[in-house]
Amino acid sequence: MKNAIPIFKREFAGYFNSPIAYIYLTVYLGLSSWLFLKGFFVIGEASMRPFFDLVPWIFLLFIPAITMRLWAEEKKVGTMELLMTLPITDAEAVLGKFLASFSFLLLSLSLTFVLPIVIAALGDPDAGQIVGGYLGCVLIGAAYLAIGLFISSLTENQIVAFIISVVGIFGLFILGADFVLFGLPDRLVPIFSFLGLGGHFDSVSRGVVDSRDLVYYFSVIGFFLYLNVKSIEARR
Repeated sequence: MKNAIPIFKREFAGYFNSPIAYIYLTVYLGLSSWLFLKGFFVIGEASMRPFFDLVPWIFLLFIPAITMRLWAEEKKVGTMELLMTLPITDAEAVLGKFLASFSFLLLSLSLTFVLPIVIAALGDPDAGQIVGGYLGCVLIGAAYLAIGLFISSLTENQIVAFIISVVGIFGLFILGADFVLFGLPDRLVPIFSFLGLGGHFDSVSRGVVDSRDLVYYFSVIGFFLYLNVKSIEARR
């Protein structure tokens, strides 16, 4: 997989070669911090839980914005054909793009570390919940990225890729929500409850790291990366 490294470097640098990265980081940090701190001082509780509850919804809009260009732009400007002629496998190309977007996601999350520092200075937060919350953010963010990356490979229009990614991720997130499960037959409730992205995030973000949640997220990530590879193979 060493050939994935040049793809990773090109895509990661590509974020900062345009205003996209700076706009994203500014808006993401400003919005997430404001929404959290607005309620933090009202509640008066030294807890990061409200922040982690916001993250999947903020990611719902921001992560498709990260992934929408990764394949769609290649198709639109005609560099897809050039990429396919290089001595690199489809899996390496997909992995390189995924790692670039994942690294950008980690950078975004790392810039929010100032929040738990501020909370620790003001009170006595639960360290286990903070660690579990960030782990949950990383896992659900990686799942969002894999889904968005696959959808970007299906079209050359970035706006279309963005909209479909938002709708698709939202559908998977609420799949296990109570209002969805309420109208289902009893035999389908456990299946839909397990398939929903949101339920597993809630479990991990509370600081309860269950191996079933880890297997679920790794399976979702692997499944959509596999679909991405097959989509590129069809293109070839």
